[in-house]
Amino acid sequence: MSKKAIRVSADSTCDLSPQLLEEYDIETLPLYVVMEGRSYQDGVDLTPDGLYQKVQASGKIGSTAAINVEEYLSFFTHMKDTCETVIHFTISSEMSSCCQNARIAAAEVGGVYVIDSRNLSTGIGLLVLRACELARQGMAAEVIVSYIENMAGRVDASFIPDSLEYLKMGGRCSSLAALGANLLRIKPCIQVRDGVMGVGKKYTGSQEKVLLKYVGDRLLHLEDVDLSRVFITHSGMDDPALVGKVKNAVLSAAPFEEVLVTRAGCTISNHCGPNTLGVLFCRK
Repeated sequence: MSKKAIRVSADSTCDLSPQLLEEYDIETLPLYVVMEGRSYQDGVDLTPDGLYQKVQASGKIGSTAAINVEEYLSFFTHMKDTCETVIHFTISSEMSSCCQNARIAAAEVGGVYVIDSRNLSTGIGLLVLRACELARQGMAAEVIVSYIENMAGRVDASFIPDSLEYLKMGGRCSSLAALGANLLRIKPCIQVRDGVMGVGKKYTGSQEKVLLKYVGDRLLHLEDVDLSRVFITHSGMDDPALVGKVKNAVLSAAPFEEVLVTRAGCTISNHCGPNTLGVLFCRK
């Protein structure tokens, strides 16, 4: 069997669905979630629902761990058996040592480009799918990498957690702030800027009211929005119908060519908890 010229791969934090991974021939490498002294591979031997059950039983969230150099060496060697060149995506280097470890391994294997997504979840996924499309068009790897690194700065990634409980347990929010937010029904927009997470606009009200207002705010200035693709990514919703309402709101606000609904994996879900939803797209 002849090798492909270029194949694209990513860490599990890209949160692409199994269908998209198959359609675009993307291989992923899982990060780890450590709970009660045991290490689980994201999406391999722990699902988000299983994670939530463990948190409910113990009252503690897990900790996430990066992929080590040896695992990247093995993965890239396997990938190079199937192609001439690998383009691999990692979660933002500001959030994990994955990028650093991957680059150490890539230098040893050769023929592997490691892209620091400067993002998380399907903020990475947007870049991954575009790289796959450019590879299919026959673009050279160096040109794809340059294009994608420029595109990374235009990704608009944000999400609304229904509760601050998981962020509190993970030390990203004080108990007092979480209590006040819950009492006042405040739901902050968490957004990724320059590779790190920060708090944007704060909303109040029911989850449905907040999510619909959030969609309208993110898509307020369409002249700046790349309408080719948008992700609606959630961490598991108690009311699945709400995802459909958000999708309708997105399409009412902006005529995206493709709307992809995906569910976040364990790495993301461990930090934000259930009933978190984000709308992720690119700006021009």
